[in-house]
Amino acid sequence: MIEWKNLYRGALMGASDIVPGVSGGTIAVVLGIYQRLIEGINGIFTREWKKHLAFLAPLGVGVLVAVYFFSGIINWLFDNYPHQLQFAFLGLIAGVIPFLWRQADGNREFQGSHYLTLLLAAIFVGSMVVFRGDDSITPMTEFEGMDYVMLFLSGWLASSAMILPGISGSFLLLLIGMYTTFTHSIENLVIEALIPLGLGIVLGLLIMSRIIRALFNRFFFHMYALIIGLVIGALVVIYPGFESDTMRNIVSVICLIGGLIAAYGLGKLELTEE
Repeated sequence: MIEWKNLYRGALMGASDIVPGVSGGTIAVVLGIYQRLIEGINGIFTREWKKHLAFLAPLGVGVLVAVYFFSGIINWLFDNYPHQLQFAFLGLIAGVIPFLWRQADGNREFQGSHYLTLLLAAIFVGSMVVFRGDDSITPMTEFEGMDYVMLFLSGWLASSAMILPGISGSFLLLLIGMYTTFTHSIENLVIEALIPLGLGIVLGLLIMSRIIRALFNRFFFHMYALIIGLVIGALVVIYPGFESDTMRNIVSVICLIGGLIAAYGLGKLELTEE
């Protein structure tokens, strides 16, 4: 049976993936569907493919619709109200940490190696804040042989990162100077660019999901420690600092609180629906 509520879940994931610094994988964690997402991607070529397709299809539709229809809005907000938007996502992501901790039963299960994994993951992602790509780079509009290879590899890199909580695919695209090409191709439906991008995204999802599932099967609590660390590190990357305008800072704090409330509400909603 098709899980139609995945449409709004996918929409949230797609909208977040557009913003550099925010991971769709993190939103999947907020929504409580991260492990089901991994299992679904891995199960699409098994005998139970219909069950997994019923979960993934509306999720994928939600992602695609959000990326296409909200890319302009998100980009406009990011251009005009970047601090407020980032504070909202900051609250949303911070709000998921207590849920992750409870799911991992960190108080009882975590030992020294788990805390070390958490710390190293947080430092790794947090250190990305020192790298800045040029988001003003003019998007590619004409393509030659190696450009298609670059688009394919960019899609692979972005999707591999997107499925990992805390690591933003959009942020990595920004670092390698492909972010504007990515968003321009989506907004304007540049089919010539979208085909290699799409192929790279699909391949990246399939390969990374298999790796993550294998790691969960062998190192369950270490994987939770890793994810919590990645999410904590993402807070450092996303935090934009305060502005000189007091009123805008007040709005930023309101957005932060709104994000925290939204994370709590989404968590309660998902638990109620289970």
